[in-house]
Order: sequence, then structure tokens, then C-alpha cells
Amino acid sequence: MATWRELEREPVRGLLLPLGSHEQHGPHLPLDTDTRVAVAVAAAAAGRLPGMLTLPAFPYGASGEHAGFPGTLSLGTAALATALVELVRSADLLRAPVIVVNGHGGNHDALRSAAATAVAEGRVMRVWAPPATGGDAHAGRTETSLMLAIAAETVGEERPVGATAPLRELWPALSSGRLREVAPEGVLGDARGASADEGRTLLARYTDDLVAKAEAWLTKP
Repeated sequence: MATWRELEREPVRGLLLPLGSHEQHGPHLPLDTDTRVAVAVAAAAAGRLPGMLTLPAFPYGASGEHAGFPGTLSLGTAALATALVELVRSADLLRAPVIVVNGHGGNHDALRSAAATAVAEGRVMRVWAPPATGGDAHAGRTETSLMLAIAAETVGEERPVGATAPLRELWPALSSGRLREVAPEGVLGDARGASADEGRTLLARYTDDLVAKAEAWLTKP
């Protein structure tokens, strides 16, 4: 992390803010899975984006759908949106756009609200989220593979099979905080077959996508 004098001498081109969550990820993945993924993608992209400053991760999000599981800590949509707006405002002196690297889908509404406020105030806030890969929704093969590549020591031996119905069918329960009713283990997907090799492939794909989008945003805000 730089000092303020270093930042004053060498202005940054942009800021990468990893945004995650602190929520259950099945019986085999750590509570900070989303944050770890966001940090890994941001760090890998920063190495290919000259002049970018990676900020410390913001580790709490809007995770109301996971409220029925011990360990889930959620700010909620309104509080998260406010926190993001204040962070973007406080970055004014750096005169650099803020790119939020989002690791948790439940943060979407807060990010959309915060970005709209930033635009209305004449600030630049962009949001990156993982591109669709055809993987499962939560704590299944996709996230298990990513965590095996990022921090294998945090992954348990169990490879659970959870609710595999389409997300649109599960959404009423999720949106009302009743995920545990449809997925008692907290898994939306099938973690069998997860591998570190697949995780590395996904991480590379995510990094390529973030680098391409960031370059476009920075070139033409």
C-alpha cells in the first residue's frame, strides 16, 4: 500500500476495489469466498494494468438470502449502497475512476444504486462482475474450483450436491431470505468434479475480462 506522498507524486490511473461478502458457502467453503475471489481477480488484473491501485477489499455485502445460516453477516442493500457512495466520494482527491470488482451477485442492486448516484454527482464508478460461464450459482462446482485454485487449504473434503433447479425457480425463496428451505446445505449447484485446474482457467478468464473492460473504461470514460 502506498503512502499519501507517493500518491501525490505519482497519480494513479484508476482504483480497483474488490467487493465481496461474508456469508455461508456450504459445508466446504469459507465464509469469505466471494471476497477472496474478488481479491484474486483484482490482483491478477492490476499486474496487467499499469498505474492501477488496488484498494483493500470491502468484505461485507448484501447477503440477506443467506440469513438462515450461522456466520452470515450482511449490511443490506441500502447500507452497502451508502458505503460505496461515500468511498467513491472520498476518492475525489485521487482524480481516478473507481472500478468495483464484485464477487457476490447479491450486491447487484446496491452497486446499481451507488453507480447511479456517482454518475449524478459527476463521478466515475464502474462495476465489474464475473462473465457468465454456464457454471452453478453458489458454492457449487464453479466456486469450489475457484477456491481450489486460490486457497486450496481453505476447502473442505466434502463435495456436496445442493439445489440444482434453475435460479428463476429458486428466486422467490432466495429473495425472501429462505435459502435454507430449498438448500439445507447452503449449496446451489453440484460441487462434484471441481478442480484447481478448472479454477485456474476460470480465474484467467475473469482476469482477461476485467482487464479488457478496465482498459476500455479508462480509455473512454
